[in-house]
Amino acid sequence: MRKYGKFAAALLVLYLAISAAFLAVMHRPILFGKVMRHVPDPVMMLFPFKHLWFLARAGSLKVGHPAPGFNLSTADQQSSVSLAAFRGQRPVVLVFGSYT
Repeated sequence: MRKYGKFAAALLVLYLAISAAFLAVMHRPILFGKVMRHVPDPVMMLFPFKHLWFLARAGSLKVGHPAPGFNLSTADQQSSVSLAAFRGQRPVVLVFGSYT
């Protein structure tokens, strides 16, 4: 019986180590893609990837915090627009996606 306990403990430590490694890699999305390319599909059922991803990519912004400043190029690539230029003037809505 003691032998099974040691085996279960070793298996738990291995599971936690692999989960921690996936979490560390998820903080770097480009590296995550390179790693996940080599992970077999059945492994996806063994680890809580969705929860780990949400934890890794949560960020620190909360409701009510000001949006971080950034500059974006216009559609014609001739100039750029700064979020700070709109501060205090009117609401700004950012849409990330495609309408096609």
